[in-house]
Amino acid sequence: MTLSVKQIISEQLLTWSDVSQQPHRFGGIEFQYQGKEIGHLHGDFLVDILMSRPSRDQFITEGRAKPHHIYPESSWISLYIQSEEDLMNAIELLRFKYNYLVSKMK
Repeated sequence: MTLSVKQIISEQLLTWSDVSQQPHRFGGIEFQYQGKEIGHLHGDFLVDILMSRPSRDQFITEGRAKPHHIYPESSWISLYIQSEEDLMNAIELLRFKYNYLVSKMK
């Protein structure tokens, strides 16, 4: 049986210390570290993550993310999952945000 993108991302993130999952206020699911949002997933194809402005700009410049699909001028990024490579990139950028939150909350 093939797992969905939602299942793969959920299973991966929920192995990280102190990560929880809940419904997102605009639909989909949200992942949190100690009550702070790591990012959220809409269906099986779109991940949104709030980044610092320098990180947001870097990931967009590198082609690893797109400006947010609704608020392109914000510090949010959107990741469209269309391949295995996109999925791995999304998990890496979610991990980047998780590591930032962990370091900030120490």
